[in-house]
Amino acid sequence: MKKIAALLLALVLCLGCVSAFADDVKLGVILLHDEFSTYDLNFINGVNEAKEALGLSDDQVVIVRNIPESEACAETARDLVDEGCTIIFADSFGHESFLLEVAKEFPEVEFAHATGTMAHTEKLANFHNAFASIYEGRYLAGVAAGMKLNELKEAGKLKGEKPLMGYVGAFTYAEVISGYTSFYLGAKSVCPDVEMKVQFTGSWYDEKEEKAAAEALIALGCDLISQHADSMGAPTACENAGIPNVSYNGSTVESCPNTFIISSRINWAPYFEYMINQKNAGEAIDTDWVGSIETGSVVLTDVNAQAAAAGTVEAIEAVKAEFAAGTRKVFDTATEGFITVNGAALTSYMADVDTDAAFTKDTEAVSDGYFHESEYRSAPYFDVTIDGIELLNSAF
Repeated sequence: MKKIAALLLALVLCLGCVSAFADDVKLGVILLHDEFSTYDLNFINGVNEAKEALGLSDDQVVIVRNIPESEACAETARDLVDEGCTIIFADSFGHESFLLEVAKEFPEVEFAHATGTMAHTEKLANFHNAFASIYEGRYLAGVAAGMKLNELKEAGKLKGEKPLMGYVGAFTYAEVISGYTSFYLGAKSVCPDVEMKVQFTGSWYDEKEEKAAAEALIALGCDLISQHADSMGAPTACENAGIPNVSYNGSTVESCPNTFIISSRINWAPYFEYMINQKNAGEAIDTDWVGSIETGSVVLTDVNAQAAAAGTVEAIEAVKAEFAAGTRKVFDTATEGFITVNGAALTSYMADVDTDAAFTKDTEAVSDGYFHESEYRSAPYFDVTIDGIELLNSAF
């Protein structure tokens, strides 16, 4: 009986700790769009997962939707401070300067920003950036794409002489370039003769433009389409045309059961949990935090067997094991012919890591046989145009 009583007391004390913890934090989240954007929905899901895991109540999480990359972001952040938020997070690249402005006004509140570049240079104690090694997830998704292309090639179903992928990108930012290049390299690792065409839309979320871009790529003879844009435009175009699709930020299998293969995404729940736990413990939040496959921050959906090639799951798991062992790098510059620029090996590259007003190239990023993406800051800085990838437009 004494043991049971002790266990019950421990349980009561534990529940009391959770309750005390919950009273000490309030998270405010600023979104560029809403649930209709796969990008923003991914953050909403991460917040809700962290909320449940940590036992936060409904009034301790405030999500504000459809906040543009303008002074409206700063105004929203100030409103969240007034509402008692102790941590404020914004999810879009263009929010950063406005969030930084408010962070300087309220040093007692923690401010965090996804995909930003300023935290490591501003050195403000309450301002933080975060991202994840999503290039590894995109590479793995690329392996699935390459497997599918091989299947089409063996069946004589390619549209042209060589396997050709299309990619719908939002902007010519390093984040997008890093993403489509890692996807291409994953495909190339299993389908060496693959080529890729990229069409930019100039918007993170424009369903009409994204669908039109995918349709244009299909018309050019692409055998498979992927994207770094936030609507259902490209997946829908693929389903309509019967073209295999690798989506981003979540499964589209319900809407596109015949063409969806796999999707990679950043799982933001581990970062939200990390920030809240650090704040609760009175510990500093990392200036520049990078999640990984190991932290549960880089994840893949289940493979859709109806559209994927046989052996895809096994191929992905094999590469994932090599990542964990450190025997494979996404941006491998040591393997002859894997990454070339105008026919030459990439042996050196000065990257813009500190991102001053002139976008000065400031950091040597190639050493030890690979490009060190997201090791010198969390946000991607790989912006190299490599052989095998053709940019159809570059106005954005």
